[in-house]
Amino acid sequence: MSKTEDPKKSSVPLFSGDETDGMYNAGSIVDLESSSAAPATEKASPSHQWDPSEIPDGGVDAWLLVLGAWCAAFCSFGWVNSIGIWQEYYQNGPLSSYSSSTIAWIPSLQVFFMMGMGPIIGRLFDTFGPRYIVFGGTFLHVFGLMMASISKTYYQILLSQGVCSAIGVAAVFQPAINCIPDFFDHKRGAAFGILTTGSSVGGVIFPIMVSRLIPKVGYGWTMRISAFLILGLLVIANLTIKKRTPIVPNKFSFQQMKKPFTEPVTVGVLSGMFLLTFGIWVPIDFITVEAIARGMDTDLAQYLVAILNAGSFFGRLGSGLVADKVGKFNVFIISCYLTAILILAMWTPTADGDGKTIAFAILFGFFSGTYISLIGGLVADISPPQELGLRMGLTFLMSSLPGLTTSPIAGAILDTSGGWDGLKVFGGVFCMAGTTCVVGSRVAKTGWKVRAKF
Repeated sequence: MSKTEDPKKSSVPLFSGDETDGMYNAGSIVDLESSSAAPATEKASPSHQWDPSEIPDGGVDAWLLVLGAWCAAFCSFGWVNSIGIWQEYYQNGPLSSYSSSTIAWIPSLQVFFMMGMGPIIGRLFDTFGPRYIVFGGTFLHVFGLMMASISKTYYQILLSQGVCSAIGVAAVFQPAINCIPDFFDHKRGAAFGILTTGSSVGGVIFPIMVSRLIPKVGYGWTMRISAFLILGLLVIANLTIKKRTPIVPNKFSFQQMKKPFTEPVTVGVLSGMFLLTFGIWVPIDFITVEAIARGMDTDLAQYLVAILNAGSFFGRLGSGLVADKVGKFNVFIISCYLTAILILAMWTPTADGDGKTIAFAILFGFFSGTYISLIGGLVADISPPQELGLRMGLTFLMSSLPGLTTSPIAGAILDTSGGWDGLKVFGGVFCMAGTTCVVGSRVAKTGWKVRAKF
């Protein structure tokens, strides 16, 4: 760069199609990539570049997108974040004749389809954009909950709430987060943080609403009221979620699926999400059931998921704002390590009263919120724009298998000699292992430079 050039104009494009080392956001690492990134920029074709100077980083359309994405997060991840209250209701109510591990398949299938549909939703997004996907997801989500409201048997609830509604959740949430990098660059972490607070607010409102409504109007109408609330908010999402840049479909090839698994940085992220999902859903699924089993008043215990998600609200918002300053990977790693420590050191030992459980719910919610708020930013920073949907989908796919099996496995540990301590150690160890994989991803890009912003 010559002395007379404008540094902003000569900076490395946010994304480059020349994947020399698996990274596309070369400019996201401070003082590390100036020499190696330039050749990649020269080789990349214009169709593979995404110039940050053209990204508005704000404006009416951008913030309306965040509003719509917030509504989508409220209705999708916010709904799934409340699965702990449904686990408790089914286990102590209409499905009490089934074991914990059997009932756990209902929330597990929700997480599995929400994540496992990722590559399909991502490929559809890259080809057609978000509009029709979000519309179809709205229909499936609401229809599934309406069918659950008239379900009488275990398998009816499993198929309606665990499968149909969950596929709709995937089709609503993933296009919403995929559109954010199209409108935000330097404020991307903040945008992701704000939109994911929608899932925290949903995770607060739904458990309280459900626990209050079921005794008054019954299970069926509780489901219907939830579905009507979701429908109203998803109307806003359908009107505001859109892409800024033209949709340029590219021909799908197996190479597109294979390439991320040859990039060390991407492999670290995918492996980390795979292992983290095994652990991070354990407290969300079982904190209410564990508290009641330990002697907490049922009315108080039913607020634990809401308390957890209230803590998550501030964690997600704060992590997004801080990540723009010090790096998304840095914030993600610190927060997830602290999440693992909280599970192992605070939740696993025998609780000394209800106060400790409530404190754990707040702290766990705060630090684990980063798992949701920054996952989109991490993937966007290491993906070419024309493959963002597919790669985001692959990340969710890697989380789908543990999402499907973690609750049944944890339930099986609980039903056997492992007990509650075994269940909690299971969650904490996997959170620790997953975070370590993300550390490996960071090291693969920056080396052991602790102060690198990445």
